[in-house]
Amino acid sequence: MPLPDTFYCAQQINIPPELPDILKSFTKAAIRTQPKDLLQWCSAYFNALAKGECLPVKERLEMNVATQKTDTGLTPGLLKILHKQLSPNETCSKEDVQLKWKALCLPMEQLEALLSLGSFDSKINWMEFFALGCSALGGTLISSMKYACEILTTDEEGGPSRIPFDTFSHLYTYLAQLEGDKAEDHTETFLHSLMPLINKQNGMIQVSNFYPRRKFVVKKMPMED
Repeated sequence: MPLPDTFYCAQQINIPPELPDILKSFTKAAIRTQPKDLLQWCSAYFNALAKGECLPVKERLEMNVATQKTDTGLTPGLLKILHKQLSPNETCSKEDVQLKWKALCLPMEQLEALLSLGSFDSKINWMEFFALGCSALGGTLISSMKYACEILTTDEEGGPSRIPFDTFSHLYTYLAQLEGDKAEDHTETFLHSLMPLINKQNGMIQVSNFYPRRKFVVKKMPMED
């Protein structure tokens, strides 16, 4: 004989007062981040929440990523999460990078390619790995530096994306050396050419100082007789 259904009244059910806010924050975070493996990401999210660590959550929804059908791997939003999680120390362990990377449901083969390119051992210089991440996003050296500025800046979205020139110089020099086709004197010449602007901007560099904007030419339509 089946057991009768048990009915509870509101007075009998104890709902933790913090539960609604936790679930609301979690839902918003999942929508913004759009993880490829929701369960895997959930585990990382609540584990970080319980430990009081930086959450694996994007600051905003990346629409071009949210609407695509194929996984392109690392994105600016995900690299920014990794930077927040791993940049407090100058170096981090390879295992920690792998753990954070996996938590964001990123392809491990892409991580292995970056680790191999940087010839990292068990200890990883975070800013060098970050530079390689920007290179994976940008393709070219100048585009990579544009991503670096946009991710590292404290300016609001749509602003000039300023960062300290010392940071820019370090990242640019590192990537130029890896490319191999950028002679040391060429790198120094490029960085030196920026100094007049940097001096006017209190030691800061912004994207418009080195990244050319596309010029759109409006063609005039022929007038009909």
